[in-house]
Amino acid sequence: MKDHMGNSLHLKSLNHISLLCRSVVESIDFYQDVLGFVPIRRPGSFNFDGAWYVNCLTPPGPCNPTLLFGFGIGIHLLQSENPEKMPKKSEINPKDNHISFQCESMGAVEKKLKELGIQHVRALVEEGGIQVEQLFFHDPDGFMIEICNCDNLPVIPLAGEVARSCSCLNLQTMQQERPMLQQERAI
Repeated sequence: MKDHMGNSLHLKSLNHISLLCRSVVESIDFYQDVLGFVPIRRPGSFNFDGAWYVNCLTPPGPCNPTLLFGFGIGIHLLQSENPEKMPKKSEINPKDNHISFQCESMGAVEKKLKELGIQHVRALVEEGGIQVEQLFFHDPDGFMIEICNCDNLPVIPLAGEVARSCSCLNLQTMQQERPMLQQERAI
């Protein structure tokens, strides 16, 4: 590992993840109705079935995907050419590949999953007296989804300064404070 924590590629954010689907139609229902993603236009030049979605990670108010795409995560659903050959996962294993979403209310999420009859596994992480709740479940193709309140857990780099948490709000605060800290160190 390098001694410095640079961003040599100048990455800004996660833009999207692509998921191969047995049935794009089934996956559309899941990502729209369960996770609340909003459909966005997909280039018409593609010669395969699929759908693009974005979530609305914004303050309360109407969701405008045009304005919000840079603040959320895009999901690109791609129709598999051989859906019958795709592996089917049934066991929910929190140690499997997954994508995680921060939520406002773990109770509300678990209630919704129960209402929809979606099988899920609950987990708890504790570090230094801080607890993080996690809920794991599969999308229609067996891709693991985690919903958590991970924002409770501070992000502690292995080297350098301590970040307060994963949230964008705290990240913005840190970025505003960093020049002040650098000025104080120079004095």
